[in-house]
Amino acid sequence: MRDWFEQKSPPWYQALGDDVVGPVLQALHNSPGAPWTLNSLAGVANVSRTTLARRFTELVGEPPLAYLTDLRMTHAAGLLTEPGATVQSVARQVGYADAFSFSTAFKRNRGTSPSAYATA
Repeated sequence: MRDWFEQKSPPWYQALGDDVVGPVLQALHNSPGAPWTLNSLAGVANVSRTTLARRFTELVGEPPLAYLTDLRMTHAAGLLTEPGATVQSVARQVGYADAFSFSTAFKRNRGTSPSAYATA
């Protein structure tokens, strides 16, 4: 079963065991709304930004900040379906300073506005 799961698991899961990428993935998943930058993520891994970007992309299949955006939008999609959720409150929870920038990112990532997604 372990062999099957390792073959079928997403790349990020397999990268958790990497000395460079693993701590960064854990930090991102523990605090997706934190004000992460490539520099701060490289600090988590104790490597240069270039080393982190190259290794992360190699193992996960996309750059760290693109991964973070997708992680935030996935988290936001779940939050938007909760009763009483507002676009502004969800934006803050997933690391955006305002509803406008969050809405723009959400629509680019998900193909629909947060409001439309919440009511669908």
